[in-house]
Amino acid sequence: MTFTYEARSNLLMLVDLVNSGRRDVEDLPDPASLTEFVRTHGFSGPLTGTATELERVHAVRSEFATVFGADSVESVVALVNATLLRCNALPQLVDHDDWGWHLHAVAQTAPLADRIAIDIALVLVDVVRDGELSRLQHCAAEDCDAVFVDFSRNRSKRYCDVGNCGNRAHVAAYRRRQEAAEAG
Repeated sequence: MTFTYEARSNLLMLVDLVNSGRRDVEDLPDPASLTEFVRTHGFSGPLTGTATELERVHAVRSEFATVFGADSVESVVALVNATLLRCNALPQLVDHDDWGWHLHAVAQTAPLADRIAIDIALVLVDVVRDGELSRLQHCAAEDCDAVFVDFSRNRSKRYCDVGNCGNRAHVAAYRRRQEAAEAG
């Protein structure tokens, strides 16, 4: 699958959203942090900056965290379809900011949580249709619960970019080999 700029951006946004609420981590604790998340990911439209808006985004995060390591394609499809229905999706091409022509499925005035959910649902449509759901992964490090999207050609990525997990795993393996060589 060749990921378009929009698809890659939305998948990375999904990863950032899910990773913002891992075990013992809350990177979206208040409306100010949500404002920064929205700015970082280039969302247009209104932002109320209320606790209610933050709660709704947390709910979207919980819903879509399930797509990483999903038991079945059907469960992801059910979530996507429910989201499209709940948000009254009506796809339309738009051109704003530096994005060029791209797809929106809710009005710019829709609640932020709906705009986030729809962007995720739309990118998951492409991922499911292309049979690439296996690219949505959990980090292989034993002490990490972060998620990532494997954009590599050969689908070989095993570690997230959150906690330096790949480097830590390689250092630990090196040390084990050194100890074994010294013992043997």
